[in-house]
Amino acid sequence: MRHRPTILDVAKQAGVSKSTVSLVLQGNAAVKESTRVAVRKAMADIGYVYNRSAATLRSASSGLIGLVINDLRNPFFTEFAALFQMELARHGFATVLANSDEDPALQVQMISSLVEHGVSGFIISPSYGGDEEALAILNAAQTPTMQVFRSLAGPECHHPFIAPDYQHGSQLAAEHLFAKGRKQVAFLGGLEGRPVTEERMSGYLQVLKKRGDEPIILTGQATRTFGKETISKLRQDHPDVDGVICFNDLVALGVLSACAEEGIAVGADLKVVGFDDIEDCQDSYPPLSSISSNIPEFAKATAQQILGWIKEDEKPKPLVRSPVELIERASSR
Repeated sequence: MRHRPTILDVAKQAGVSKSTVSLVLQGNAAVKESTRVAVRKAMADIGYVYNRSAATLRSASSGLIGLVINDLRNPFFTEFAALFQMELARHGFATVLANSDEDPALQVQMISSLVEHGVSGFIISPSYGGDEEALAILNAAQTPTMQVFRSLAGPECHHPFIAPDYQHGSQLAAEHLFAKGRKQVAFLGGLEGRPVTEERMSGYLQVLKKRGDEPIILTGQATRTFGKETISKLRQDHPDVDGVICFNDLVALGVLSACAEEGIAVGADLKVVGFDDIEDCQDSYPPLSSISSNIPEFAKATAQQILGWIKEDEKPKPLVRSPVELIERASSR
């Protein structure tokens, strides 16, 4: 086997459930002797070694999971944090929440503090910058750590990463707008050069390349203010643009606000698609089309993976892209 054998591998080899293997490892007397023999044989066959000291440490762990988020003022991250915390609570774990506010120095400080308090695991949506120092602390701590939405950079980053399929999302948005008869589609928002910005516009760029169209990109802070201020510039420099894909819903909501002030009919003159599908999308005027990452399922899956790692030593896959879908509403109909 190429990877280190896990309890799941033992269960598959022995033809029993994962919980049965756990009971055997714990020496539970309720397990039949024949089952115990089968499990022990499977362990020997695949080379599984039970780290009892690590298991003891896990069972006596703090029961705390550190959740470090880059910007809790963004409703997208707030929704994820709330749902993640509730899922952990259902399994008897508590969440220690930290907002780095896109400050790499504060992020390092928070990670260090959480390590000192003995958290059992980390979930981190990192701010940009200071990656080397943050990684050094996380690697030294040897605490199960998962990255979500964004990834720390560098050759020493070996922590599993789970994020929505951003590329497919912007591809869906672009194909949708052109299918609705749009002639020129622009991409608005996201700081230039940031990996998440490049990912979120990559599907859009692919669609335009296939069509032979030149992209129109206006980058900037992923805020309502940027979206609102960008519309006048877009109309002045690119008056033929009749569809926009926004880096996130905050930018898109700012676009809707500017259109209302400037007399632009959203859905007719200009079709708008956001990204993330926060709750405000349903209540905006008009309701905002958006790329949904299904945050409830994303939060649940993330919680289950970090708990599996902590409790059963089942390290998640290095990279997972979760599915996305276009939620069509009046802003692009």
